[in-house]
Amino acid sequence: MTTAQIAKQQNATADIVRRSFEKIVVTTGVGRASSQSGFEEKVLPQIVRDLGFIAGQKAQVRRAKKSIAGFKSRAGQIVGLRTTLRGRAMIDFFERLSTIVLPRVRDFTGIDPHAVDEGGVLNIGLKEHLVFPEINPEESTHVFSLAIGIVPKKKDRAVALDLYRALNIPFRKNAK
Repeated sequence: MTTAQIAKQQNATADIVRRSFEKIVVTTGVGRASSQSGFEEKVLPQIVRDLGFIAGQKAQVRRAKKSIAGFKSRAGQIVGLRTTLRGRAMIDFFERLSTIVLPRVRDFTGIDPHAVDEGGVLNIGLKEHLVFPEINPEESTHVFSLAIGIVPKKKDRAVALDLYRALNIPFRKNAK
């Protein structure tokens, strides 16, 4: 392929993503790490920084709305981080996810088609954030998982699956 053909293909993909997706939501939970001493001074800034590198914008801190004894969480305690991507940031993130990040995941055999819910939302879970090329493993002291939700404009599972396949999202072959 020539450079012009590659640029034309990338512009076509960006146009499809812009017209087809409403948003991409990237979240992470801090879990038990939030109960450690020095969490807000040491660990939280590291997670916010890394998630900012990954998403291209600063993450929003999410706090518990009420105390739940079973989870040992208290009202107001930090439980996770979230960022919502739209527009150009969404397009860039999707292209990096589909072409760079998913192939770098260890033992990756494809995404289960059941990860697409009835509303067409594709939910992807990554066990460690180090698969993103923006993250330097030597500088990142705390490894955390990510949940990525890709929300289409059309809320239909069959249409969304066809869209994801057209955009080269790797689904498992043997799954029904």
